[in-house]
Order: sequence, then C-alpha cells, then structure tokens
Amino acid sequence: MKQYNRISTAALLVTALLLFPLNINAQSKDFKTAKNLEIQHHILGELSTRFVDTLDFEQLITTGITAMLKSLDPYTEYIPEEDDETIELMTTATYGGIGSVIKKIDTLGVIISQPYIGSPAVKSGLEPGDIIFKIDGEDVLPLTADQCSSKMKGQPGTDVVFLVKKARGGELKEYTITRERIHIPDVSYSGIIDKKYDKSPCKTGYIKLDSFTANGAEDVKSALVSLKEQGAERIVLDLRGNGGGLMDQAVEIVSLFVPKGTTVVSQKGRTPDTNMSYKTMKEPVDTTIPLLVLVNSSSASSSEIVAGALQDLDRAVIAGTRTFGKGLVQAIRPVGYNGSLKLTIAKYYTPSGRCVQAIDYSNRNSDGSVGTVPDSLKSAFKTKNGRTVYDGGGITPDTTITFEPFSRIAVSLIMNDIINDYAMQYYAKHEHIAPAGEFILTDAEYEEFVKFASTRKFDSRSAAQAQLEQMIKSAKEEGLYDINKEEFKALEEKLSVSKEKMLALKKAEIKPIVEEEIVNKYYFTPGRVESMLRNDLQLHKALECTYSTILPK
Repeated sequence: MKQYNRISTAALLVTALLLFPLNINAQSKDFKTAKNLEIQHHILGELSTRFVDTLDFEQLITTGITAMLKSLDPYTEYIPEEDDETIELMTTATYGGIGSVIKKIDTLGVIISQPYIGSPAVKSGLEPGDIIFKIDGEDVLPLTADQCSSKMKGQPGTDVVFLVKKARGGELKEYTITRERIHIPDVSYSGIIDKKYDKSPCKTGYIKLDSFTANGAEDVKSALVSLKEQGAERIVLDLRGNGGGLMDQAVEIVSLFVPKGTTVVSQKGRTPDTNMSYKTMKEPVDTTIPLLVLVNSSSASSSEIVAGALQDLDRAVIAGTRTFGKGLVQAIRPVGYNGSLKLTIAKYYTPSGRCVQAIDYSNRNSDGSVGTVPDSLKSAFKTKNGRTVYDGGGITPDTTITFEPFSRIAVSLIMNDIINDYAMQYYAKHEHIAPAGEFILTDAEYEEFVKFASTRKFDSRSAAQAQLEQMIKSAKEEGLYDINKEEFKALEEKLSVSKEKMLALKKAEIKPIVEEEIVNKYYFTPGRVESMLRNDLQLHKALECTYSTILPK
C-alpha cells in the first residue's frame, strides 16, 4: 500500500509538472529573485551593525549596482540624479558652461587648455595658457579638476567670475563670463580637399563626422549642400574614431544619399516593442554622387550602421580598416528618484540582415572574460548588387588601407600632455601664425620643442629597448641572464638612446603632431583637422585607390 502511494504521488507530481510547467518555472524564478534580495537585505543589516568600520551605505549599494550592471556588458549603466547632465551631453552634446577644456595643476591653478570655437570663454577673451587662480572668489588650488569643472558649469544665463593670469604678458585680470548652452558640433570640419593630396580628376568634398547627437544629421546635410555648391563631384565621409551615438541620426544621414523609403537598419530584442525597422523618411540630397566612407577600429555603433547600410545598398565604397563591431542598441529608462538606467535592449541588423556585433557577452568564459565571434560561426550575406559581406565582426572595408600606428615615444608625448603644453607656450609667444593648412614649424622651432620636451618626464624608449628590457626580465626569471650578461649589456648600450636623439630620429612623425596642436590653439578644431589632412596618408591612399570607382552603378 505504501509503495502504491509513493508511485501514485510520483505520478501525480509528474502530471502536475506536465500540466503546469510554465507556472512552476515562473514561481521558481520569482522565488530565487526574492530569496537573493532577502539575502542581500540581511547582509546589509549585518554590515550596518557589526562591520568594524563606519560604512557609507549609499556608496556601498551604488558599488553593488555598478558591479552588477558591469557583469552584463560595458554599455549598461546606472546614471544617478546628480549625473543627469551626462544624459544631456550623451544625447545632445550640449551642457551649460563657458566652453573650454581645462587642465588642473596642483601647484599652479587651472589652465585654459583649449577653449571651444565661438564659446563664452573665447568671446570674453580667455586664451590657451591662461591660468585661473579663483572661481567666484574661491581659490582653486585645494580643489580637484572635477570640482573646478563643476564650478565653471551651470545654468545658461548665469555668471561666473574668474581671477586670471594671462599667458601673454602675465597680467592679472578679472573676468565675468555669462554661461551659455555649449554645443559640440558633430561635424568638426568640412571642405574641398586640396589637389596636392587628391590626384583624382574630380573635385572631392570632405566631411569629418565625430559623433551622432541630436540634430547632427542636419550638420551633415548643411555640409553636403555647401560642398555641392562649391563644385564637389564626390564626397568623403570620414567616420574614423567616431564611436557612435543616436540611431535616428544615423538613419537620417543615410537618407541623404538613398531614396526615401529605403530600409537602413532593423533591431530585434526580447520584447515586441523593441522589434522595429527604420526606413528613410526624408527626400535625399543626392542619390548618385560618388561616396567614399572612411572607417577604422574605433568606428562603432551608429558609425557601423551608416557604413554597413551604405555598403549593403552598394551606395558607397568603404575604405580603411575593420570597424569595432558594436551591434547592440541602448535605451535610457527611468528607474525612480530621477535616476536613469542605460541598458542594452536589442541587436541591430544592416539591410542585408547581418549583425556586426563582434563580442558575445552572453557566453562568458569560466574566468568571466568574453571572446569574439569565431570565423567559423560567421555567415555570408549579399549586398543589393550581389556582393558578399559577412556578419559577426564589424564592417570589413571594400578597400583595406592600413595606417602606421604612433611610435612609443609619440604616444608618451601625447599622454603626458607635453605636446599640448609646448603648444600653449608657443601660443603665448606668437600672436599670429600662418593659415591652418599652411602652418609648419621651422627646423629651429622643432629644436626648441626638443629642448622643451627633454626636460619633461616621458617614456623615450624605443620599441626595441622595451622589448630588450622584457627579454632581460624573462632571462633573469629563467636563470639565463648571468651566463649571457655581457651580450645583454652590449645590446643595451647599442640600443640606449637619449631623449634628444630619439626626438630627432622621430622628427618626421612628431613634428606634424606638434604642428596640429599649435594650429588647434589658433584655429580650434576645424583648423586642427585641416592641418591633419596634410599628413593623413590613409586618406591620401584611399583617394588614390578609389578615385576611379563610381557608385551607384
């Protein structure tokens, strides 16, 4: 009888599981969530009463939220109320302030490193190299760089007072500056490329697009129309280094070049409201002008939507190196107390149906690391004209054009702000320079830079020196150094080069970077880009390789 009861009970349990599996699964999931939340509550209770040191519970919980979201992907994050200006800057590239990049030196003050073109800082007379001693009467020395930046920002229309020592002349002056809404344009430069760098028989217009924020597509449209009015016969859209932004702006930019009603991108998520397709809603500016799109490994998200759509539609030639591979869509959701959650809600797909996401965050290795999508799992898709393209790893250019990366010494000079500091010094000593596209340092001026840089701390080792140091370290760990000590020392002596000599050896690489930074001080970002075009060998090669390609066919 007992055996029969056990069998009957088991049969009833199996029947129940078959009849109500979804309810039990849902209850199990809810139970586990409730259980873990209760455990978390008990842990916080124990910490509050028994932990040896006083705890900042708000910070502790925020740390927990940050760690939880970080375990999902790099793009999902909590934005508390006090950081709500982050959302505005992220989506509109605007904020309230005076419009300047600053640099805090603890023993000196706040340096005006680079004011923005047309900003209140520029209109009021602040210049690169000016030193701010006080903000609204408060000494800046005890403050951090972030604190100084926060004091400079504020509601447009409000005033902020600075006590400043001028870089040119050293005069001590007080400035009252009215804050404005500062907008960082998506298009940092547009113009006709000089024939010295463009050997094609046609006139080439160039647009440098740095981001995708609100109304950025209108900036691109204005640049495109202006270039056509100047006689441009083909267009270069430069997306190198553009990490993306708003999807709708990407769709609108594509709409400038393709017929109205063309599908640009679609997205698919877990819920029906996240599944949608985006078509061009406006009449194009030009559907036939030849178009070249430049990309690199830092071109991501909306940049890949634009490049991928124009490639799939056979509307442009894509040149450069493979893009980053971010095929994920984020949305911003309110989560109470004026806080927001930026979370990944979907994957996006180009017109051919491919997803460019390169990293699989849903399948992590045992150590928590993530890997890229292997070639064996990548699928082939067809463009409008039947060309083969692939998913799973960014946008592969139609024409691959590599570039020479910066040397160790160049990177170190940039990261240690030495080139920027020299440019501010140069600005203080020279009231005027040649136009942006023509300015060059003389040999004597480059020698002045060498002397300036040599007094500063930076990594001047060559790649060979760094590799030798690593080899010596490995040799010591393996007990091979002592028996080869003389050979190692001889090689060290041969590779040992002074800062001055390394700066002289790398003159051809470093001098243009210094020139670009100096031009930036006088002519702001548009001037800097114009100066960079002179030495942009990747662009020059792309123009040379693709000038005979006419799209669409």
